[in-house]
Amino acid sequence: MVSCTSSREKKQNIENSQRPNIIFIFADDWGYGDLGIHGSTFVETPNLDKMASEGIDFENFTVNNPVCSPSRAAVMTGHYPARYAIHRHFSGLQHHIDNGMPDWLDRNAPMLPRMLKKAGYKTGHFGKWHLAGSRVSDAPLPTAYGIDEYASFNVPGNEKIKYEESVPRALDFINKNRDTTFFMNVWIHETHTPFYPREEYLEKYKDIEERKQVYASIIAEGDAGVGAILNILKDLNIDDNTLVIFSSDNGPEYPRVDTERFLKGGYGEYYSVGETGGLKGEKRSLYAGGVRVPFIVRWPGVAPQGKRDSTSVVTAVDLLPTFLEIAGLELPKNYEPDGESALTALKGGDFKRTKPIYWEWEGPKLRESIWPKLGIRDGSWKLITNKDSLRTELYNVERDWTEAVDVSSDHPDVVAKLLEKVYAWKKTLPLVPDENSISENRNNPKQEE
Repeated sequence: MVSCTSSREKKQNIENSQRPNIIFIFADDWGYGDLGIHGSTFVETPNLDKMASEGIDFENFTVNNPVCSPSRAAVMTGHYPARYAIHRHFSGLQHHIDNGMPDWLDRNAPMLPRMLKKAGYKTGHFGKWHLAGSRVSDAPLPTAYGIDEYASFNVPGNEKIKYEESVPRALDFINKNRDTTFFMNVWIHETHTPFYPREEYLEKYKDIEERKQVYASIIAEGDAGVGAILNILKDLNIDDNTLVIFSSDNGPEYPRVDTERFLKGGYGEYYSVGETGGLKGEKRSLYAGGVRVPFIVRWPGVAPQGKRDSTSVVTAVDLLPTFLEIAGLELPKNYEPDGESALTALKGGDFKRTKPIYWEWEGPKLRESIWPKLGIRDGSWKLITNKDSLRTELYNVERDWTEAVDVSSDHPDVVAKLLEKVYAWKKTLPLVPDENSISENRNNPKQEE
């Protein structure tokens, strides 16, 4: 029997063969300094170091929130998460009510995987999800957002897997789709607690003190997962047509007191001894250490090898327009991204952003570095402030990369200008979540806790 293929299908097959596969690896609480090439004092990351030597290591990539759920929503929508009233991590209904949040990312929001799927990409999501409350029974699954295949440990209902299963399932997805074009998120668990270090890595780091031994073992497992993905691409001879990016959703968790040594049968936040590479702040902070994270791009034949980019200012909401341009796609009608395509930077060229970067953070003040609630970067300046402007700091981040010296008193004109911009942006944000992202069970939130 003769197989008939329509001209439209033939055209799409030709287009897909010319488009690169895209793999976005997103770590969890992995600090800028938690890499060998970034000067870690005790962890080793041979696979990521090699990935950087074969591509570009960006020094000025930031995420758009210092905690996971809003940071991830920014990647998927190309919009600041505050536009969807996503202020903190998704959890249970009472948590969402208390924080003025929805119960999941609006399923009707513009979504990167849905856009790529419509253009012929196979789409996969493996590892953490966390774009909905995992304890909210009626929350949508990843398939509602344009994902063809997923294996996630942080999804609603009974669809969860163990987090250690996610990378093998990702490898299987690559193998099954090696003859087509695919987009894949691999959102690994490392280095979020609880920690379950493997004996082989604990043995490797047995000669350093216990807290660092546990943390280094977790880093080693995450680095090995990255290596497994890079290796299968080479084994399948699709390495040359695949863009791989590694990053993190926010800066490192800070180590808690000795009483928090254990958590859910694993090691707790007492062992969270990640490094920021000298940056001020950490997870939950709008200082550099909370939002400036690793961003390594490997794209054989396109991205130059061994480049360290210290000038391109790229942020998470740039990824959607960048990936669409890579795929040769136009932005959907009536869709206005908060970011802009940074494709020239990924190719090793000069990139000069034209839009400011904004941050809003609504989390609790657990320690001093968490006080800023709003932030803006515009050109060389970064300003952070609280909601009533009673405290404001200004940094020239081109000269002061670690944000060590507040220069607000020296530049009152710059402070005034940036405060005006950030508060104007704040006024564009919704006061309450969209009703499409609210659970029907909110009349009895305790049942979901």
